[in-house]
Parts: sequence; C-alpha cells; structure tokens
Amino acid sequence: KTANGIYAGIRAAVGHVHGNDSLAGLRIAVQGVGNVGMNLARLLAAAGARLVVADINEARVMQAREALGAASVPLDEILYSEVDVLAPCALGAVLDAESIPKLRAKIVAGGANNQLATDEDGQRLFDAGVLYAPDYVINAGGIINVAGEHEGATDAAVDARIAGIGDRLTAIFEQSAKEGRPTNEIADAMARERIGRGDAASGDRLEH
Repeated sequence: KTANGIYAGIRAAVGHVHGNDSLAGLRIAVQGVGNVGMNLARLLAAAGARLVVADINEARVMQAREALGAASVPLDEILYSEVDVLAPCALGAVLDAESIPKLRAKIVAGGANNQLATDEDGQRLFDAGVLYAPDYVINAGGIINVAGEHEGATDAAVDARIAGIGDRLTAIFEQSAKEGRPTNEIADAMARERIGRGDAASGDRLEH
C-alpha cells in the first residue's frame, strides 16, 4: 500500500513539472529496493519508466535488473544520477547542504522517512529548482491502510484514499508555486491546521 501511494505521488509530481503525468520513458532512480522500493520499482517499470537502482543488498539489485530491466549504480552515486525523478526509499537525511547542489533530478519523491537533514534543506531544494514531495505526505499509504483496517473499510475505499495522495501533493505543489515557499513548509502548515481542527483524530479524514 505504501508503494502505491508513492507511485501516485510521483505521478502527481511529474504532472506538475511536465504538464502530464505519464512516466513512459522517464528515468527514475530508486535508492533502496527493499520491500517498498521494489514494489515501487515494479509499478514504475509497468508504467514504462526506465529505472536506475542501488541498494546495499546486491541480491535485491540483481532482482531489479533481471525482473525489471533496471540499470544499477553504486550506492554513493545513486543520488546524483542523471534522471528525471529521484525516489529515496532507504535511509533518511540524504538531502542536505552537501548533497542538494549535486542533484541532477528535478523531482525528489520517495518513501524514505525524514529525507531532509534539516528544515532548511527544503528551502535549498526550492532554490535549486527541485520539486520535493514531502516524505510524510507521499509515504502515508501505510498509515492510511492501517487506519482503514481499524475502521473496517473496504479495500476499494482504502485504495481510493491512497490514490488521493496524488491530489494532496498537487495542492501542496500549487500552493508552493503560488506563494514562493518550499513544499515542506506548505505541508507542515497544512498539517498543523488539520491537527488544530482535530482531523488527525480520525483515520477517515486522512484522505481530505
């Protein structure tokens, strides 16, 4: 479920940058092909994306190469690959004052937690012209799924909520562009507003 949400988020980011959300022919780097990263890679490959992967587990890398036709690069090179989208799905704090100037992707959208080393790194990405999908928004699929199970929601209802991650990100991207503020600031402000309204008390409201 988490991978489905990240996939929806990547499509939203691509749509915002390119005007349409087709992934066919786009180069996407997936850093970390564990459970979430591999499932995401499968979805991306099925959509026609050209994959570049890296992982500390060489067997996982080989699986992605053989099953999905992915290219692979060393772990210390994946962040700086010449790709359209970078999807961090491993360690956190990979985006910082040192790494951001060397990024070649114009979109960062992945499932790792706490991708920004500091809040200021969101501003650095914004200033560099890199569209960042805030991590806790794009990787919320797992939480939405757990909430849905707790409520007894149908699979279809949960899937619809997870698909809505793309719409939430689009709203964040549009507000960021309109206000000239980084996406992490926009997302944090939205989260504080919803928590203040009590929306976080019900999983049913996670899709709104």
